[in-house]
Amino acid sequence: MKALRERAHLLKTRKVQQLGDLVIATGADTLPVEQLAGALLVALETKDAVVLKGWNERGDAFFQSRTRRTARGNRDNARGASPDDGSAKPTGGDAGTP
Repeated sequence: MKALRERAHLLKTRKVQQLGDLVIATGADTLPVEQLAGALLVALETKDAVVLKGWNERGDAFFQSRTRRTARGNRDNARGASPDDGSAKPTGGDAGTP
């Protein structure tokens, strides 16, 4: 039973770390915490399929660009160049639009 609790704690810790990394990678860590919380709440409440599809496409593009950047950074590092830190730059724009 103790091992199960430890495993659950490890998984929760990993999830919190990944969510924090995502907030930082998107540049959302520059937002006031109240504004970030508000944006997340709006995302949870949104039922408009067109808006959700747009957000999904934008998220997919974000992760694909990060994957390419990370792969390029690993290749560059293998040749002696400095590694890419993988941090994404904020794109600006309205968070409520796809």
